[in-house]
Amino acid sequence: MTFPVVKGASYILVHTPDMIIHNGTTQTTEKIVNPESDYLKQLPNHIRSFEDVVSYLPNQTYIGNMTPEELAGFEMPWFDKKAESASRNGKFGEIMPQDEFIGLLKISDAFGLVELESEFSKNVTEKLEKHEVINKELVTKIPTETTLEDIKEHIEKHHAEAIYNDGKLVGCVKRAHDIDVNLTSHVMYENLVVKASGYLAMVNLLEKNNIDANDVQYVIECSEEACGDMNQRGGGNFAKSIAELAGCMNATGSDTRGFCAAPTHALIEAAALVQAGVYENVVIVAGGATAKLGMNGKDHVKKDMPILEDTLGGFAVLVSKNDGVNPVLRTDLVGRHTVGTGSSPQAVITSLITAPLDKGNMKITDIDKYSVEMQNPDITKPAGAGDVPTSNYKMIGALGVKRKDIERKDLMNFVTKHGMPGWAPTQGHIPSGVPYIGFAKDAMTEGNVNRAMIVGKGSLFLGRMTNLFDGVSIVIERNSGKISEEKGASEETIKKMVAEAMREFASHLTVE
Repeated sequence: MTFPVVKGASYILVHTPDMIIHNGTTQTTEKIVNPESDYLKQLPNHIRSFEDVVSYLPNQTYIGNMTPEELAGFEMPWFDKKAESASRNGKFGEIMPQDEFIGLLKISDAFGLVELESEFSKNVTEKLEKHEVINKELVTKIPTETTLEDIKEHIEKHHAEAIYNDGKLVGCVKRAHDIDVNLTSHVMYENLVVKASGYLAMVNLLEKNNIDANDVQYVIECSEEACGDMNQRGGGNFAKSIAELAGCMNATGSDTRGFCAAPTHALIEAAALVQAGVYENVVIVAGGATAKLGMNGKDHVKKDMPILEDTLGGFAVLVSKNDGVNPVLRTDLVGRHTVGTGSSPQAVITSLITAPLDKGNMKITDIDKYSVEMQNPDITKPAGAGDVPTSNYKMIGALGVKRKDIERKDLMNFVTKHGMPGWAPTQGHIPSGVPYIGFAKDAMTEGNVNRAMIVGKGSLFLGRMTNLFDGVSIVIERNSGKISEEKGASEETIKKMVAEAMREFASHLTVE
């Protein structure tokens, strides 16, 4: 069986200080229910600068300038420490400042919904013209002659959503329909953020992995937002809109939704499409969610910390046919949380971890690294959610003890050896398994890691359609270097068989 490979991965962050205040659900809800709250008054004093965001250890890890192992060497908390020689540009991607990203919102606007104040748009255009991966032809779409008075009128009289930078009004997103609640200015703002951040992840994937955009044949977008109108709320299609913007002219695509588990679902879908021969090159991509900004902000402010959920996250992964070099996706070793699995921790871990390992006659220790919900504990611990990755590793290790794969005394050693500290922003779908794929690719081509398991989990009950939990997993493995033949006869063999059959048939013909 010829397995597909992971050929490239990219990871991007966008620093969004003003979007925390004006677009994060925790903050916008607080403005409605308690507009004079101490939290809202203290919030501006807890916003980090772009320089602080760039030098933040988990952020440098996310874009590939530090490894998870290097991050583990720093004592927590991390927010009071800075990475040496930190850069906004990383091996896997970049960290973009808010003003440049607002420019990307304009670039992503296909229906004239984004208005930017003329002086601001001019300054942003100059910055993005120097950007290494942004298409310069697209940058020409940014400049406008819109005045601040025009923008205020759109907001005050026509229900536009304001865009702020450095605390100042610099633009707006107009509604796309007068009465359709799915096309309000607020929803269009969220959707354009997904598209713009997904685009940034996509072009970083293409640039940093030397991929020709024309070679991409299918795109799967797997974030947590959904676009549509009153007749089909989540009809999509973010995938094709991102592919268009990134210049993937030979690609089609569709959206996959599964809450936090969607990226791993998408990874498996991409692997299946490539292995089946439907497409040679499939990209999975996801943009960020403004709603999740400052989600745990109240707890951070209460503990006199900076707001750590101050970045949008995005990623992209290219899955291609086997090249004999890059790590393979073992589509025969897939874990599934089925309808009948149940929601107990042991049932979940069994279905996602041990069930696929049993298929391959493997022990829990045969997987070098488990990439679970890689949420940054710097964010979650102050909010009372604990260290999510470590909790997962302890559960996996405990199951290993029960299976007699490891000794009880070696449980914490297992956590250290086979686990990793969390470094991903709490953007819902972003932490769930996929942050390690870029590191796995490097470790399996240049290092000593042979196998990893990508585990995605999701909370389906949030949609109020079912109380079910969700999860899938897949094993990534070092490439053996051999590209095995597909099962069945080769094309040459089939030609010979047809020729022989034709000769035999002809020999039985008689002339009347």
